[in-house]
Amino acid sequence: MAANVQDVIMLVGDSLTQFGWAQGGFAQLLADRYVRKLDVLNRGFSGYQTDWAIPVCEQIFAKQHEQHQAPKVKLLTIWFGANDAAPAPFPQHVPRGRYKENLSHLIQILKSPTSAYYSPETRIILITPPPVNTTQWIMPTSPRVFEITKTYAEAVKEVGEKENVPVADIWTTIFDGAGRTEEGCAKYLSDGLHLNSNGYSVRINWFLIW
Repeated sequence: MAANVQDVIMLVGDSLTQFGWAQGGFAQLLADRYVRKLDVLNRGFSGYQTDWAIPVCEQIFAKQHEQHQAPKVKLLTIWFGANDAAPAPFPQHVPRGRYKENLSHLIQILKSPTSAYYSPETRIILITPPPVNTTQWIMPTSPRVFEITKTYAEAVKEVGEKENVPVADIWTTIFDGAGRTEEGCAKYLSDGLHLNSNGYSVRINWFLIW
């Protein structure tokens, strides 16, 4: 067991976060970038959306009376939306308005002085879902719609403005890099929904600029 534990970057999200430890994934790239400075904790949950994420986050975030015993979370990334944007009536669907409320709730869990999990030292970054490429994503039991996902990416920016939290606009960066065409997004996506190493490079480059 390590005698000393470094402070951490915590990554919270869905499969886009969980798969971040794959070759060329952003968790791997962040761990390399911050080696000997901050450890990277990946708390990605494949298939999850924000309704399901809130009770999980209330288990993985340290309460105030526990924080002196745990590494300090210096940076928290919140990356949901790819599943929330599944069209109704599919079970992963979260209406856009409630999605925004859920993101605000996740932020306020740590930012509100009245919260049991209040952590004023933690900086938070929201991340938009990337574009989907429906010509790649052939999953009738879990469909996606390009324009719907775009509106959820816009919702993240609206929440960031409201909560005064920076937003990594991965949707726009990838779409611009794809020549502003849905089909061009294949350059950044492994299957139409999840990122490949090119897509994760966009993500890490945002961190290095920020």
